Amino acid sequence: MQWDPAGLGEDMDAGRVLVCDDTEQIRQLIRVNLELEGYTVLEAGDGLEALEILRDPEIPLPDVVTVDALMPRRDGWWTVQMIRADPRLQHLPIVMVTASVQQHHRIQAEQAEVDGFIGKPFELDELLAMVGILAASGRV
Repeated sequence: MQWDPAGLGEDMDAGRVLVCDDTEQIRQLIRVNLELEGYTVLEAGDGLEALEILRDPEIPLPDVVTVDALMPRRDGWWTVQMIRADPRLQHLPIVMVTASVQQHHRIQAEQAEVDGFIGKPFELDELLAMVGILAASGRV
């Protein structure tokens, strides 16, 4: 797998984002809008695929990871736990984008050291702003 720069020039490179969600339409919606903002986007359909991408030495690390909480095989909670436990990945900013918006899920996300929490359905402007802030934060 390789990063798909979507034909954007170097001057348009806002950063790299890994979008992890089991719903293809959600991934496409997020990808298209991030690409319009100049981001390079890679997609994963679940936590296992996301970890494979993140651990592949041939693929540059993203500046931000977005992850859904509820997915098949390995969910977002497991994915966040694996990222935070890996010294090479633990610094990555993570935005949880999920329909699981009950208070206990927000607390669980905070305890998992998620950098942002956005409930579905979400406002694209909110997601783009959060990704922009985290990508520019220089944490990577």
